[in-house]
Amino acid sequence: MRILHFIASIDSATGGPVEGLRQRCAIYKAGGHEVEVASLDSPEFVKTCDFPAKLIGLGPGRGTYGYSPRAAPWLKANVSRFDVVLIDGVWNYNTLVAHRALAGTDIPWAIFTHGMLDPYFKKRFPLKHLKKALYWHSRLSKVFRDANEILFTCEEEKILARQSFPRYKVNEVVVPYGTFGPDCDTAAASEAFLSRWPELRGKRLAISLGRIHPKKGTNLLIQSFADTLAKDGAWQLVLVGPDQIGWQKELEALAERLGIAHRITWTGSLAGTLKWGAFSASEVFVLPSHQENFGIVVAEAMACSLPVLISDKVNIWREIDSYGAGFVGNDTLEGTTASMCRWSQLAPDAIAALRIRSKKCFNEMFDFNATSRKVLENVEKLARSTPRYRTDVPMRATNGTRV
Repeated sequence: MRILHFIASIDSATGGPVEGLRQRCAIYKAGGHEVEVASLDSPEFVKTCDFPAKLIGLGPGRGTYGYSPRAAPWLKANVSRFDVVLIDGVWNYNTLVAHRALAGTDIPWAIFTHGMLDPYFKKRFPLKHLKKALYWHSRLSKVFRDANEILFTCEEEKILARQSFPRYKVNEVVVPYGTFGPDCDTAAASEAFLSRWPELRGKRLAISLGRIHPKKGTNLLIQSFADTLAKDGAWQLVLVGPDQIGWQKELEALAERLGIAHRITWTGSLAGTLKWGAFSASEVFVLPSHQENFGIVVAEAMACSLPVLISDKVNIWREIDSYGAGFVGNDTLEGTTASMCRWSQLAPDAIAALRIRSKKCFNEMFDFNATSRKVLENVEKLARSTPRYRTDVPMRATNGTRV
């Protein structure tokens, strides 16, 4: 089967959608399928990228929308080569121009929303939402109606997407999103992390990993830590991630006012062994985010048997709650404090049980190997959804046999 993904940009700085696409490309190849990735990046940029698929740069796109006059001619000339077209994202030019190229053809296609229809953005950025609403009514509502499928990574994302815009008539499909666990000796990784920050050795660590950003609720985490775990001198809060908007100084001042500045360790971004070591050296993961489409760091924490304390705005909270893999609260100071207070009162045997359930949740719901089969089943079913492919060259089934 020949698959085309079309995304606004493959720049890793754009975050989750790109990393998710990398993993999907690996899944396709493991299933014996061919995949190409087109983007609105310049041809010169894509040549510098290490990516597990053939790349086509149709840009450079103009501005944040990414308009490029090269995209439409390439799509018109090439879409017929593919059995399935998958569009990543909502608000960029790639979605609109792909729809124009696919309209009137019998090529099945779908849109990955990547959390971009979450009503959080409607509440947090009302003026920007008004602009998007005009675009939705004039263009995108028809695009979404015409797509064979609109794809979501979890049930909560699907439910929330219905709340953002009227005239929302789509074919909703949930395709689980997975990730990999640690690819190293976690004991050695933990030692490497503690050697880098020796002041953490022997401490009970609560860790949060992600951008230092208001959306992540980092201020709530610091205040709640001061009111709960920080009352025990054995605890230290570890904040891992880049300070992309310069908010860290304000948060450090907050910690100073609360008298816990010395109880917080800011590591900056961590990757590879040090990232897995930070997880492995910790006792609990905390993320009181105001909006999180999936929360891949939450899944990574559970891969290291870490129980998670999250808000109900992390969209995989239903799965975590059903497994009893941690505590779920509101994305408020009260909700975050309640979860951390519950944790502070746990006996060792209760913590051990939570660690087992956390790893079980990861293994069964979010591990790459468990979810890849469902990804392949979805894309193969989509390919067969039009008469064009029911009699086409036999495709490889998910078990590797020919069908």
